[in-house]
Amino acid sequence: MTGRRTTDGPPRPALPRTRYWFDSVIARGTRVLIGWLTLICLAVVVPASVALVWADRRVPRTWSGQLVAVWVSVGQTLKIGGAVGSPLYVLISVVLALVALLFVSTLVGLITNGLNDRVLDLRRGRSTVLEERHTVLLGWSEQVFPMVSELVAANANRRRAVIAVLGPKDKAEMEDEIALAVGRTGRTRLICRSGVTTDPAVVALVRPEAARAVLVLTHGGEEGDAHVVKTLLALEAAVRRRGRPEVVAAVRDGRHHRAAQLAAGPGGRVLNIEDVTARLIARTSRQPGLSLVHQELLDFAGDEFYTVREPALTGQPFGRLLLAYATSSVAGIVPASGGVELNPAQDRVLGAEDRILLVTGDDDTAVLADGPLPVDSEAITEPGASVPPPERFLVLGWNRRAPVIIDQLEPCVPEGSELVVMAAGEEALRDAGRCARSRAGRLRMTVREGDIADPRDLDALDVPSFDRAVLLGYDDTGGADRAAPGALTGDDRSLVTLLHLRALEEAGGRKPAVVTEMTDDRNRLLAPAREGGDFVVGGRLISLLMTQIAENRHLADVFDALFSAGGDSLHLKPATHYVLPEREVTFATVVESGRRQGHCVLGYRLHGEARCGPAYGVRVNPDKRDRVRFGPWDSVIVLAREPVAPAAAGDPSPSKVRSEPRSEPRSGALSDRLPGSRAGDGSKTAGGP
Repeated sequence: MTGRRTTDGPPRPALPRTRYWFDSVIARGTRVLIGWLTLICLAVVVPASVALVWADRRVPRTWSGQLVAVWVSVGQTLKIGGAVGSPLYVLISVVLALVALLFVSTLVGLITNGLNDRVLDLRRGRSTVLEERHTVLLGWSEQVFPMVSELVAANANRRRAVIAVLGPKDKAEMEDEIALAVGRTGRTRLICRSGVTTDPAVVALVRPEAARAVLVLTHGGEEGDAHVVKTLLALEAAVRRRGRPEVVAAVRDGRHHRAAQLAAGPGGRVLNIEDVTARLIARTSRQPGLSLVHQELLDFAGDEFYTVREPALTGQPFGRLLLAYATSSVAGIVPASGGVELNPAQDRVLGAEDRILLVTGDDDTAVLADGPLPVDSEAITEPGASVPPPERFLVLGWNRRAPVIIDQLEPCVPEGSELVVMAAGEEALRDAGRCARSRAGRLRMTVREGDIADPRDLDALDVPSFDRAVLLGYDDTGGADRAAPGALTGDDRSLVTLLHLRALEEAGGRKPAVVTEMTDDRNRLLAPAREGGDFVVGGRLISLLMTQIAENRHLADVFDALFSAGGDSLHLKPATHYVLPEREVTFATVVESGRRQGHCVLGYRLHGEARCGPAYGVRVNPDKRDRVRFGPWDSVIVLAREPVAPAAAGDPSPSKVRSEPRSEPRSGALSDRLPGSRAGDGSKTAGGP
């Protein structure tokens, strides 16, 4: 009969049956397991003891003597004494031996369990950090890798530097990921602790009250900024009445900036990712290569900003400070009262308590020049008066940063310029249309519907006819430009669009300057764009800013001024505006020419090396004694007031760019972007003596 099990057939193998029996015994509990272990132990020890006694040449001749010898061997093997004597004596000795054995076993078990729990706690990262003057990173995101990398570079000449990371992942997992992404940390020791950053008791594990700086990492998703605010509140509760470390954080949505600033307290610095990213995109779209300059100044790999106090220059006007250093570039003055003055007036006198802001390789490389630097006055030139022709701008995609980018573009583009936006989705088109209707200035804006990753829609735009293009990233926090289900999103869409743009450029024979916004810095290496192209990765940019501020809190005012509207900022200007082309001059000559125009010259970019990495022709803070020959397409990196395009007749906007020396000092304090700067804070900075 089929379908019924019978007892006929080959027997089952012994090994599976033994395993099944063993598993059944284990499952029945501790008492059954102890009984079976005792029986198995006696079954092994007693026969072995009999064999040992019979193998001994001095074996007793009587049966009673032999049994006593076997008993003694069993007792010594099982650690129950093996005493001989009256039955009562033997029984009591066995009981005492069992009690001692139970006590020792329990003690060993307790010690073992305690050590195991301690090891597990250490592996889980639940022990308290006992370091001081360390840097704390709260949270876990892609920001942690550039931050750790930059902190390691900044601590290269510092002994016993420590970075403590508190994240929700397992301690070993975080250490492995950081080691894989960053590599060797040199003198810097990395400590990871596991736990949620919104719990004050967990935050206290990394001792933020004893840290030199605390960086709160941003998070993606709609709840990212809320998590940052809750982490700041937990940090405040953890350090209450026990200290107040320097706190640096960032939010993605500008609407949450004020709440985060209130949670960070009066000493905290909260950056607005959207605002900083939008301003850099707008400036880079007009000046290709500017993103590379910011990258060079913000990371610790090359030259960056430092502040020094130089008593020998006290009482000197700012114009003379520009040529006081041969291997450092002066960019401004940090007043003793607080704030910062980028590129102040030429007659601004350096006070005794003021500090000099400069770009240099390290905090010990700011050395005064031995004598006057060589300047070729005959090679100095000035820009001619000309009205630039109208330009055509193309914006591909739409997100929350787009209106800010357009607001930054409008005052600076030539009269009659045109801006075309291509976006998809009802919400994106509605927001873009509202932005276009609000335009009443020199920039004429139109909106077209289309998928930026669709080559047919791009063909209809006639991309090669545009002078400049901006490829916006996708808001993963619910931005306006939402793609249809199944469509490409995020950096994937940007990479595909760049492929289509490159094909259109090759077919049209004309290459507009393209600025690409990306979310993940790793995708920048995959981008099919020409070498030296401009990529703005908001997360990495903010990571570099936060790390710089954590190392020197006074730099918050510097970056505030650099990215503010209406103040002095970085620009790439034609080298022919400063020196004669094809003439070999010292870099000091370029600096002197910039001084006469009211600009701080910080470096240059050679067009012939624009495709050669890793610098792509950018040279920040060269030696002023070095000689260089500029061609008609080379650029000079200057710190100057934001240029305003000439206006047409009847236009009420300003008609010329201010390039003459200014008599009024300017401060870079912007409370709506980096609030929390404290006037009168005269604490020592990274570049101090």
